[in-house]
Amino acid sequence: MIKSLLILIGIVAVFATEAEARDEISGPVAAEILRVIDGDTLLVEAQPWPQQKMEVYVRIRGIDAPELKSKCGRLREAGLGAQRALEALTAQSRKIQLTHISGDKYFGRIVADVVLSDGRSAGGDLLLAGLVQTYDGGRKPRETCEVN
Repeated sequence: MIKSLLILIGIVAVFATEAEARDEISGPVAAEILRVIDGDTLLVEAQPWPQQKMEVYVRIRGIDAPELKSKCGRLREAGLGAQRALEALTAQSRKIQLTHISGDKYFGRIVADVVLSDGRSAGGDLLLAGLVQTYDGGRKPRETCEVN
């Protein structure tokens, strides 16, 4: 019985891994930024195939910016700083490349690495500047609002 259960778990794990691999598009997919939503999300017009364009929200893979709608003023200001930094990063060229594209937990949004026109990583630059935190898609730690 236990041996059969272990075999079944192994089979499910193999199929789950294969399904996850199919759910990601390696890219690159050319896109033009239409609007910076916040410090970790863009609205883009992507061109996944020649003569095919679509608008889609892109959550930048691997980062999490403070929320603009936080109840905490300090966090709202930090979120605004991250948003402004992302706007500055993308102001020089609205053309970007999306790579490692996958679905998100929210319908109508994808998660992707965002490569700027000069080859830099938008998420990497925001991390280096200390404006965002790393994020692996799991549960976010609860933020406390401390007044300094």
